[in-house]
Amino acid sequence: MKSIVRAIILVLFVSLSAHAQSKTTEALHKQNHEALALFFYNNTLRMINQTDNKEFDELIKNIEKLKFLMIDKKANFGTTQYKKLVSGYKSEAYEEIMSSRHQGKNFDVFLKETGGKTQGMVVAVNDSSNLYVLDIVGGIALDKVTSLFKEIDQSSEIGKKIKEFTKKD
Repeated sequence: MKSIVRAIILVLFVSLSAHAQSKTTEALHKQNHEALALFFYNNTLRMINQTDNKEFDELIKNIEKLKFLMIDKKANFGTTQYKKLVSGYKSEAYEEIMSSRHQGKNFDVFLKETGGKTQGMVVAVNDSSNLYVLDIVGGIALDKVTSLFKEIDQSSEIGKKIKEFTKKD
């Protein structure tokens, strides 16, 4: 019986490590101790959808795990650090797929694929005062990136935490 439990734990550990968040995002989080970090799994993302929006359910269907990291750029985070961040993602085989601008924020999307299948996606949302990183295991349609960010930002509980973080002195 103990060997079965150990085998299950080992399989779970190996499967979780195979689908881990980006090492670059982890390093960014460790370097910025004041950063707000929130973790979501598919089922917790579905709980955000309190209006049963079918489009949002479709949007998140391929997300296994998401780490939402928010950094106050007043804490010595500028252009040089952002370029280093981008270099880190590229060194992990993420490709810069898209850059766009929406409501005063710059969105840079990085994609990691293996055998034509999306393994991970990183969305860096940059404005004048904050950097938001959505590190996704799985993926979403590129034309829906801003919709995902908007939905997370406007979620009552998550939005409240984000607003509190941005009002910190």
